[in-house]
Amino acid sequence: MNIHDTSAQTLFSSYRLGDLELKNRFVMAPMTRSRAVEGNTANPLAAEYYAQRAGAGLIVTEGTQVSPQGVGYVRTPGIHSGAQVEAWKKVTDAVHKAGGVIFAQLWHVGRISHSDFHNGESPVAPSAIAAEGKTFTPQGQKDFSKPRALELSELPGIVEQFRTGAKNAKAAGFDGVEIHGANGYLLDQFTADGPNKRTDSYGGSIANRIRLPLEVTEAVTGVWGKERVGYRISPYGAYNSMSDSNPLATFSQLADELNSLGIGYLHAVDPADASLRISPALREIFTNTYIAAGSFDLASAERAIANGDTDLVAFGKPFLANPDLPARFKKNAPLNAPDVATFYQGEAKGYTDYPALG
Repeated sequence: MNIHDTSAQTLFSSYRLGDLELKNRFVMAPMTRSRAVEGNTANPLAAEYYAQRAGAGLIVTEGTQVSPQGVGYVRTPGIHSGAQVEAWKKVTDAVHKAGGVIFAQLWHVGRISHSDFHNGESPVAPSAIAAEGKTFTPQGQKDFSKPRALELSELPGIVEQFRTGAKNAKAAGFDGVEIHGANGYLLDQFTADGPNKRTDSYGGSIANRIRLPLEVTEAVTGVWGKERVGYRISPYGAYNSMSDSNPLATFSQLADELNSLGIGYLHAVDPADASLRISPALREIFTNTYIAAGSFDLASAERAIANGDTDLVAFGKPFLANPDLPARFKKNAPLNAPDVATFYQGEAKGYTDYPALG
């Protein structure tokens, strides 16, 4: 029998996340929308965008940089300046007025960046290995820059960047934070042995490679308390040139250590292909709230909850195009189609103008 027996629960059942009461088990997944304005502050439209989606049990914001060093794309918001905190306050106020719960996703892109963002300096990474791919810089689309390897003496500073981001998220009125350890960004780069070729105490063994993620997590829980902190992973993700020789071993050990730290939730991006899914294994290790993401529809999400495979289900594109996704699923109403052309550009179009039912 699964230790998480949720057979009587559905996607529409309420859920207790630590001391927070969630109205349902829908999570709005973090999605970069590239609409930040001057100073990488959240767009004034973001308050409307997130409030429209407050029918989710939990909203996780787009990735939000914890420092200027963490920037890798144009028009992505940060949470390291006073102006950014003030802009996010408008978002959290709007979501709370609409009855929603919202966590900030704390983000450092590491090598997924370009020197144009850093006054000509190289981006940073565990090792000096460039990722394949391109980013949009202020001067247009360019290949990712080759990063420089972070010095051992710099790593406490990375932890402090996340700690400061966590404090600023609290000041901005968020309900909690999610640490971005997925999708090939800095903490994921340290965790996986493909991009991490270090020979010091932050490379080599799994215990060494997950050292920085765990130090960051401890710093963030020191600000928020354990229950208000989540951690996102993508064990089999190849995005941003990611690879690991044994994802099951690596991420099982990370899940076990995060479980020992007592954080509120683990959020895993899993392949839609059931034969490749790591969640059943991690679910046995991580005993607090588990969130699964990965191309779920209503039927597969309901099945995952009924089977005890997950507690909550994260939806990305369906929430992007359907601000009232829970209501549409409940009524079996047709879904709006997402407009791919406006995913990462534009203003209100493809952002706040998707229609709700009625």
